Parts: sequence; C-alpha cells; structure tokens
Amino acid sequence: VSQSRYYHWINYDDIKLRARFISAQAAKRGTELHDLAHAAIKLGVKLPKSQKTLNMYVNDAIGYKMDVEQLLFYSNNCFGHADAISFRRNHLRIHDLKTGVVKTSEHQLEVYAALFCLEYSVSPYDITIELRIYQNDEVYVFDGNPDLIQRIMDKIVDFDIKIESMREEGL
Repeated sequence: VSQSRYYHWINYDDIKLRARFISAQAAKRGTELHDLAHAAIKLGVKLPKSQKTLNMYVNDAIGYKMDVEQLLFYSNNCFGHADAISFRRNHLRIHDLKTGVVKTSEHQLEVYAALFCLEYSVSPYDITIELRIYQNDEVYVFDGNPDLIQRIMDKIVDFDIKIESMREEGL
C-alpha cells in the first residue's frame, strides 16, 4: 500500500479497506492453490477422491496426462497460459481451475483453444474440443464449437495486424 503509484487507498473507508484486504487474501490463496495443484500434477500425486474442486482438477489432469501452465502463444499481442492442456488423437482438452466464488464462463478457454489452433496450425473443424472449468466443487464441461473458435482465431489475427500497424504509426 505504501508504493506511490497505489495512492487510491487514501480514499478508502474501513469497509473498503476490509473488502480490499479480503480480496487480496483470496487472490493469494488462489495463487497458492494453483501452485499446489500444478506441483501435484507434475509429480503425478493424486489427491484423495472427493467432490472437492482441487481434488477433481488434480486427479483429472493426472488421469488425462495433461501438461500444466502451458504457454499458448500467437504473438506478443496475444498469448496466455492454460492451467492444464492435452492434445491426443485429435482431441484438445483444456481445463481451468477457478478458486474464486464468482461463476465464470468458458470464454477464456475458447480463447485458449483458438490460440492453440493458431500456434499449432490446427483447424478447429478437424478436431474435437472439450473445455472444463473446475469451480465451487463442480465441473462444468463445454464442447468447443468450431465455428466460434474459428471466429476467435480470425479476430486474433485481425487485431494482431491492426495492433502492429498502430505500433508502426507510432501510436
């Protein structure tokens, strides 16, 4: 809080201070849970079978022989890290561990699928895509829609060209 660029705290009241502190602690815990999950997956250490988010995520990733924290890179303008990913027998599987309580959507995973297809020159029409979100002791499974993934790919390519053009213009 003492860094000069983070001066907004001077306008906080006690309620806002408490909310920001709780939010920061939750983010820290989320990072630590991700680190724990990724270490367990890399080491092949399954967790006790249960309906707990972390346990299901770790055990599924190990069972599907997934890579963790995989960089998906199209350009310096568009890239990301998939929590867990595998591509075998023309089946792309991307899993995301969410430690917060606010329900999320599959859109982030659709972008990861698009990045994968762009990076590895794979058509989304030639593969099957399964996207999973692990959150609040639930597993949400989505089938990747090739039309949507292709539209995202097209937008990434288009926006990348536009961003590079703006850079060349000195904007």
